[in-house]
Amino acid sequence: MEPGPRLRTEERPVLIRACSTPDEFKACVEVESKVWHFDPLDAVSHHIMAVAHEAGGQVFGAFDGEEMIGFALAFPAIRDGHVHLHSHMAAVVPEYQGRGIGRLLKLAQRDDAMARGIDVIEWTFDPLQSGNANFNINHLGAVVRRYLPNFYGSSSSPLHANLPTDRLVAEWRLRSARVEAHVAGGPVPLVADALRVELPKKLNELRRANPSAASEIQTHIREKLQAAFAQGYVVTGFSTDDTNGFYLLEKSNAD
Repeated sequence: MEPGPRLRTEERPVLIRACSTPDEFKACVEVESKVWHFDPLDAVSHHIMAVAHEAGGQVFGAFDGEEMIGFALAFPAIRDGHVHLHSHMAAVVPEYQGRGIGRLLKLAQRDDAMARGIDVIEWTFDPLQSGNANFNINHLGAVVRRYLPNFYGSSSSPLHANLPTDRLVAEWRLRSARVEAHVAGGPVPLVADALRVELPKKLNELRRANPSAASEIQTHIREKLQAAFAQGYVVTGFSTDDTNGFYLLEKSNAD
């Protein structure tokens, strides 16, 4: 695959490209460690990166010069007879976060998938992370119809703060008009009469300061979203005010 999109930093452009060597896979693991700080038993090894690459998945790296500063990992997947990709990890080292590098990694995944005739990429994300929700839903155009309680079990990462690892499933239909509009960056109107599920913005601080209160909020959000999904609602938007984020759901066959 040809080198992917570039984003200029203060000194030189960041390059997104596919990884295919043991050293590149080991560099992905180093980025993983810097971002999640997993115990060794929880970490994804460079062997798994190699298997994903060989089996038709994706391993993309973001490089500033020769230094890898981010990566994305996806596996080939199948559901109901249809092939898609499951993007298991996408990460950017802390000092490069907030510069649009994560977006470039996702767009590289999309371009590669479509070039191979794959129309859907899925991944999971923490329902309590408003930044991730905003990025996945508003910037990429993913929709959400499934909630997975405690999907990974216990986690050694400080980012997960000993809470159950509940996850939403982002469904990215790569060729849909919705995704085209969101990826293009144009204004996308929110649903006026959407069902709303509230998400406090400062949950990361609350996780550290008052884990039991954070757990209660997690349970409340889990119950609200699971009930909505059972009634046929789909998350199609995300909005914020000064203190809260809001999952916006509509009864829809949104793609």
